[in-house]
Amino acid sequence: MKFQPRLFSDPQLNPATDAGWRRRWFDIIYRHDTPPSRNFDLALVLAILASVIVIMLDSVQAFHARHAGVLYALEWAFTLLFTAEYVLRLATVRRPLRYAVSIWGIIDLLSILPTYVSVLVPGAQSLLVVRILRILRLFRILKLTQYVEESGQLVGALWRSRRKIFVFVCAVLTLVVIFGALMYVVEGPEHGFTSIPTSMYWAIVTMATVGFGDIAPQTTAGRAITSVLILIGYSIIAVPTGIYTAELASSLREASHERGHLDRRGCPECGLEGHDPDALHCRHCGARLPVPMG
Repeated sequence: MKFQPRLFSDPQLNPATDAGWRRRWFDIIYRHDTPPSRNFDLALVLAILASVIVIMLDSVQAFHARHAGVLYALEWAFTLLFTAEYVLRLATVRRPLRYAVSIWGIIDLLSILPTYVSVLVPGAQSLLVVRILRILRLFRILKLTQYVEESGQLVGALWRSRRKIFVFVCAVLTLVVIFGALMYVVEGPEHGFTSIPTSMYWAIVTMATVGFGDIAPQTTAGRAITSVLILIGYSIIAVPTGIYTAELASSLREASHERGHLDRRGCPECGLEGHDPDALHCRHCGARLPVPMG
């Protein structure tokens, strides 16, 4: 059974009516294959980007002090614009509640609520950065849905390797606990290792070779333990990548086999099938393969 990842998408919406302005606006807003609909999407993305830039500029104290009035007016202008767009989306579909509770409907609502809430709760407008989530609509403009099958292969490979990765993570956590406790005993609170959880944080940073330097060993024994942990970190950092790559390669071979890109010649030694059409030797044991027919 293949893993089928669930992808976020708009619900299957239907136009509210077969004629009139509601149908025309439905085609403009929800379709993405006509010049008016593409222009609408492009204008919407530009408006979202502009509103996010206004929010960021408003967070700069010096800029806010000089242009507070202009920024305030622009914020309300964008909010009214997005409110009109949200209402229009609800008005042009047959089931408004279905869109309102969809992922896109919730994001649309969250992008306009903070401005209205800020009237009652000062400072709530800073939550407007949620508007950047609406840039996800850009994927539909660029027609990236053609890559859904490829993304499914990536997610499927990750799903099939989940048990191996889980065992790997458990092993890493075990090392973190052991080295954290060891450094707590060797270095002690006087050198910054105030508790085992703090020492575990140091072990994670060291094993990942990040090296923030906020906690560092001071004794000779502590530095020796640190050196060992760094070498272990370099040794295991590529393990999950190798696990995932092996599963992905297996998925690609299976997909190619299903599409007929691989032949079914079996190895005379180990019986493995699914070799490349021009392969001369088995990819598993190296034995000579039979000559392909035809």
